[in-house]
Amino acid sequence: MNARRQLGEFLQTRRSQLRPEDVGVVTYGDRRRVPGLRREELALLAGVSASYYSRLEQGQARGASPEVLDALAEALLLDDAERRHLHELAAGTRRGGTGRRPAPERVGPATRQLIAVLGDVPVVVLGRRSDVLAWNTPGHALFAGHLASDGPDTPRLRPNMARLMFLDAHTRDLYADWNGKARAVVATLRMVSGRRPDDPLLAALVGELTVKSPEFATMWADHRVKAGGDAVYEMRHPLVGAMWVTQQTLQTTDDQAVVVATTEPGSPSHAAMTLLVHSAVTGRVSAAHDPRRDAPAGDRTG
Repeated sequence: MNARRQLGEFLQTRRSQLRPEDVGVVTYGDRRRVPGLRREELALLAGVSASYYSRLEQGQARGASPEVLDALAEALLLDDAERRHLHELAAGTRRGGTGRRPAPERVGPATRQLIAVLGDVPVVVLGRRSDVLAWNTPGHALFAGHLASDGPDTPRLRPNMARLMFLDAHTRDLYADWNGKARAVVATLRMVSGRRPDDPLLAALVGELTVKSPEFATMWADHRVKAGGDAVYEMRHPLVGAMWVTQQTLQTTDDQAVVVATTEPGSPSHAAMTLLVHSAVTGRVSAAHDPRRDAPAGDRTG
């Protein structure tokens, strides 16, 4: 992925999403051929020349200073994650990419200790490209019980959460708000692409999903970014029904994250999760439970 092209596309996308009234630009009722701010308007707000800003957007400039980047971030009303992404994209334009195939990712001893300590809590460890590097038994049961549990142990066979999200029917059905979860997955990949624009495996993954999924292609073109955090999703598990699950992402390194899934104590979702974990650990599924039954309303936690 070309860093200068990514930088230009990110700036152009964010500029097109800003209305003149959002940043106090007076238009006097003039007609606009395209939505959002004009290049010269944004350049004026950021205190840079229109010609220099145009070169940045067209991928013809490199080495923008931190001061210029901060000024552009202010003018574009970027949040913290977007500001960081902008700086990482600019840094990528200043270094030459090697294009070398990176070494297989591995989970360190400290992360494996964390997985062991969490015990019966569903845990998944994701690499920089959303490859599943490790999961415990409950994590496997919650996120991908239809796949072989030993998949993460072999680098070339590792499940990939982004690929599953867009190309796997089981994973698509797992989320009531699939669109919201899918956008979060793409936004995380976008953040990684800013840090590692020269990763050929990441470029290959993005290319594959762009070709195979029009939905991914549309979301990728939006240039949204997301860095970790937590979110609550309604998950509709085929074995225990619906439950509200908080997915907390703990960044252990720049390239690895631990996703921990929890439910509100004492809630119907907690009861469903307990049943799922017990079934996974003991290797049994309760035949008495109706997998079509949804958790009662009002169970969602924020």
